Formats: sequence, C-alpha cells, structure tokens
Amino acid sequence: MSTLHEGGQKTAQAIAPATGKLGVMVVGLGAVATTFIAGVEAVKRGLAKPIGSLTQMGTIRLGKRTDGTTPLIKDFVPLARLEDMVFTGWDIFEDNVYEAAAHAKVLDKETLAELKPYLEAIKPMPAVFDQFYVKRLNGTHVKTGKNKMELAEQLRADIQAFQKTVDRVVVIWCGSTEIFLEPTAVHASIEAFEAGLLASDAAIAPSQIYAYAALKEGVPFANGAPNLTVDFPAAIELSRQNSAPITGKDFKTGQTFMKTVLAPAFKARMLGVSGWYSTNILGNRDGEVLDDPESFKTKEESKLGVLDFILQPELYPDLYKDIYHKVRINYYPPRGDNKEGWDNIDIFGWLGYPMQIKVDFLCRDSILAAPIALDLMLFLDLAQRTPQLAGLGVQEWLSFYWKSPQTAAGLYPEHDLFIQSMKLKNTLRHIMGADLITHLGLEYYD
Repeated sequence: MSTLHEGGQKTAQAIAPATGKLGVMVVGLGAVATTFIAGVEAVKRGLAKPIGSLTQMGTIRLGKRTDGTTPLIKDFVPLARLEDMVFTGWDIFEDNVYEAAAHAKVLDKETLAELKPYLEAIKPMPAVFDQFYVKRLNGTHVKTGKNKMELAEQLRADIQAFQKTVDRVVVIWCGSTEIFLEPTAVHASIEAFEAGLLASDAAIAPSQIYAYAALKEGVPFANGAPNLTVDFPAAIELSRQNSAPITGKDFKTGQTFMKTVLAPAFKARMLGVSGWYSTNILGNRDGEVLDDPESFKTKEESKLGVLDFILQPELYPDLYKDIYHKVRINYYPPRGDNKEGWDNIDIFGWLGYPMQIKVDFLCRDSILAAPIALDLMLFLDLAQRTPQLAGLGVQEWLSFYWKSPQTAAGLYPEHDLFIQSMKLKNTLRHIMGADLITHLGLEYYD
C-alpha cells in the first residue's frame, strides 16, 4: 500500500527507471505477433498511430475533476519507450517476421514493404513443440531433447543469450491454443513440476515449458492463449519466488470484449438474461487450430466463464439463474484474420416481458490483439520494476486485458470491463503516490 508520512502525505513506490533496452521474446510468430511487432515499428517511424493501446494513447485523471490534470499514462508512470523495444522469438516454422506477416495477410503490402528490411532481420529460434497438444499444426523448426527438462534448459539458454543484448526481458505467448488440460499433481509445487519435466509428464504442455523457463530466469510471462500455462500452484510459486509477474490468459479481443461491456450494463439495470448464443467464423491459423475439438474445448472454457462471474446468478436468481449460454467457433478459410462474432441475446425486462439484442462484430482479430500485447509487455515490465507489485506474482490489476484474469487462490475474478479499468488506473495512481479516484464527488456539493 502507499505509505503515509505523519502529515498524511502519500509517497510513491520506489520504481526502478525504465533505462536501456526492453527485450520482448514472443512465442509464436503468427498473425498476432507479426502484427504487434510490425505495428510497433510502424508507430516508431510515424507511419501510423498506436490506436487501441492504453499505454500509448490513454490518459489518467489525477485529483478533482475541476483540477484539469489528465496526463497521458505514458507520461505519468515510467514505462519503457517504444524506441527501446527489441524483438526476438521462437516459431515452429522458419519464416522470418516479414515472411510470416505476408503469409498472415493482416497488414497491407505497402506497409510491409516499407518495413521489410527490419522485419526480415527478425528470424525465429527453433520452438518447443509437440503435435499431441496442437493437432492441426505440424512444426518443422523445433527443438529436440531427451526430456522436457532438457527442452526447458534450451529455452533458458535462449533467454540468457538474449538478456546479454538488452537490459530487461519480458516473454509473451502468441502461439496456438493447446488441447484442454487441467492441473494434476505435477502442477502442485515447483519440485513436482521439475520432476514432471524430467519424466516428460504428458500433463506438461509446451506453453508450460516456456513459462517455466521464463519464470526460472526471473522474466515476466504473459499468456495470450487460453492454455493451462501459468495458472497453477507451481507457476505461481515460481513467479513470487523470482519476482517475475504473471497475470492471466487469453487476450480479450472481440466477442468476449463485447460481453464484458454489455453484461455489466444488463446487471446494472437489473435486466434479466435468458439466453446468449455466440458464434464466430475466422480463417487464420487460430481458426484452423480451433477446428480441432480438443483445442476448441480450451477456448470454450475461457469464453464461457465470463457471464457467470459478471452476472452472479447466485445473487440474482430471478434474472440469471436459468441463462442458456452457448459458444461456437467455426473455421472458414475465406475470412482470413477478419473474424466475425455474432451474438443473439435474449433479455427480459419489467414484468418479465422479453426483448432481444443482436450484435454482429466484424472485427480484425490481430488488429485488436496487437495493442493488448504491447500494453501487457510495458505494464509487466513496469510491475517487475515496482518491488511491491513484483513480489505479488499475480498482477490482478491487469485483468482488463484477459478473457481469463488470474487472481489470488480462492478469489473470484472480476470480469466487468469498467471495474477492471478502474482497478488498473487506481493501481497506477497508487504506485505513483497519487490519490485514488472513487467517483464519489460529494466535495463538489459542499
């Protein structure tokens, strides 16, 4: 908590400065990752604006509304500059970032052509991959080892080598959705997990090996997919032990983003919901992977949990107890990265009279995910430089960005986008020693 002098004055946390280079290591150089990397470079060159990025375009109010003090977030907290970000990564294919971006077909050819020399220079390291966990892909640029611990040591060596070229490192998973896994005994402690790595335990998926390697090196880790990756006791213990922040999983981009906007509005007005049917079509590699039922199960679990946590049917049984919630994802190659999320919402109001809402979100998946990836890298780096936050391990204040936010054991996650936004900004105020904003406002009427 912010400390107080005897006179009641708050003091800021001792945050290490964001000096030098911030190295970003990306797992999976597909559509999201290449859009993220190319986008940062385009912004640095003045070719485009960082639209969608809270760290770059967002402001934060300080003090009273009448004070008129609303700096940019990047001017208020000591974030790394885009100019200081350096990228590398791993992928199961040998394509450099330019080739991978051209294949993904998210960004236009003119933009890619202008960035071509820079993007071509970023070549992936061989990845840790096992087709058992992602059935629809066949990796050809992969590491080999006698067991999963040996693969983890190879990843640690990659991280250590990169650390010698930069000042700080963060890691983000932008790879595919793995098959559905639940925690087992191997996830219960660091010792059990390391024994599982040596035994190549089937409950340990590649994303977990990346997370282990990063956390062992004291490097923050973000998981952009719904995989079981850092949300188990061994990873949390390692995160706290090495002050390597973790935060949640599965970027909150399209359809779920809409749910975390609309569902809080229904609950705020005490409007009932009897059914919510969601379907998606997309044609990128993500769509192909999710065409496999085992990978879809992982995504489905992530997307289904949102409404229960927001609507709290146990508190409002008359409004939400019997809600029928269905999620579908369909692979449709012609659509490419331009996903369509269609929702039919059956609601009811005064005296139980029924109404309907239809939402058709024709979004661009990677365009929505790229600024999330940027913000997470900058905020996780900030968290690690803030001792009070780094020591927590789980950074619940970053729930804003996730379909499945991570919390302390036994604590339900907050999914309401507006509460998440308030929590994020109040955390920034807190570490900088500024007054928290409650929106009470009674002082204006004294």
